Amino acid sequence: MASNDFLYPSQLGDLKFKSTTDAGVALTYIICLGWIKNLSTSTLVFDIAQFFLSLNHCLLTLILKKAEFNNCVIFFFANYLVGRKTNYLWNNFFSPIFDVNVGVRQGSALSPILSAFYFFLFLYIFEKCLKNLNILISIISFVDDGLFIPQNKSFHISNSCLFCSYNIIMKLLEKFGLIIEHSKTKVFHFNRSHSNFNPPPLNFTPIGCPVL
Repeated sequence: MASNDFLYPSQLGDLKFKSTTDAGVALTYIICLGWIKNLSTSTLVFDIAQFFLSLNHCLLTLILKKAEFNNCVIFFFANYLVGRKTNYLWNNFFSPIFDVNVGVRQGSALSPILSAFYFFLFLYIFEKCLKNLNILISIISFVDDGLFIPQNKSFHISNSCLFCSYNIIMKLLEKFGLIIEHSKTKVFHFNRSHSNFNPPPLNFTPIGCPVL
């Protein structure tokens, strides 16, 4: 995957040389580089609800075919994902066993590879949408979390970029069968000023989200 560029450049987490530390170093570098250019940096962090449990097996197989992997590899992953069953325990109640055609167990040996494959296609589509709309934002993806980083001289401009980007990614994720957990969405501003500053709030209520 890595040697053939099937990973998004800033797709981090559960991958070699792409750890939590690497994500922190990348963010610090972007912020400091912005300060050198006399730009303030804003960040918006969001979390995808039940990411691993929502991965569609059919879409994963299609992505492998699109990437033109050897048929042996495609058949292996297809067979790995089919024929799954599960049931639930709630106190003393056991649900009946039923078929499962979505989800990859978090913590399994193959979940990092499968989740990275699933999300890289989405990130390229999202990047193309931003480019078409001329929205300048850096993107960092860490497993099931995303980070938007606009840099401007005005926080009002950054908020506009974040609003548009959040709206676009929310609608794209829905098409992939994924949902953002809005209660975990956070906005942070980094300003080089040593005094207190009050950046304008980011109002997401028009798209059904809270004010941040």
